[in-house]
Amino acid sequence: MSQTEHLFEKKIEKKFSLKYLLYLPKDYHKKPETKWPIILFLHGIGERGSNLELVKKHGIPKIVEKKEGFPFIAISPQCPLISTWQTMVDELHALLLDAVQRYNIDETRIYLTGLSMGGYGAWHLATAYPDLFAAVVPICGGMVHDDGVEEALKVLKDTPIWIFHGAKDNAVPVKNSKVLYSALKKIGGNVKLTVYPELNHDCWTKTYDNPFGIY
Repeated sequence: MSQTEHLFEKKIEKKFSLKYLLYLPKDYHKKPETKWPIILFLHGIGERGSNLELVKKHGIPKIVEKKEGFPFIAISPQCPLISTWQTMVDELHALLLDAVQRYNIDETRIYLTGLSMGGYGAWHLATAYPDLFAAVVPICGGMVHDDGVEEALKVLKDTPIWIFHGAKDNAVPVKNSKVLYSALKKIGGNVKLTVYPELNHDCWTKTYDNPFGIY
């Protein structure tokens, strides 16, 4: 089943709207009693705006356009041009809660991934709502934190996290991921780090192309 375009609108402190792509597994409508896992994908900075076709350029929305039988519900929102994901954690949380109400979702299997700016968004969303996600896969991202990184990550101690980064990344330094990995390991976190020795910023293509990496 191909992805469909949707608009989510809600008022938190002020009204906001998020366009998003929705993918439903091919047997979704044939199995109305089945609860499906869901994956929330956060794109990078280059895909911001109002053209949802841009979101299909990388990652999960690119995969589901080509791969038949993808076993997750997938929601891929588009960040407004003047925003970043790490400043929209409450809006993303509201979008997910709305999805849980609308679709047959297994609330114990809500997964989160993102690349570059979306990697930052994944870290910030996960730390803001740590009980929501079954696992998190941040790719070439990092965190903007006012307090110590270990303090910020305490809430993710028991969340499975697999971090990916290119060693030669000249856009988001690999040090960002290493610092977060080390901080989680120090507190006994369930975390794994994969660093690609020869890759630059685009380490997401190899990561998402690996059938054992995400699903």
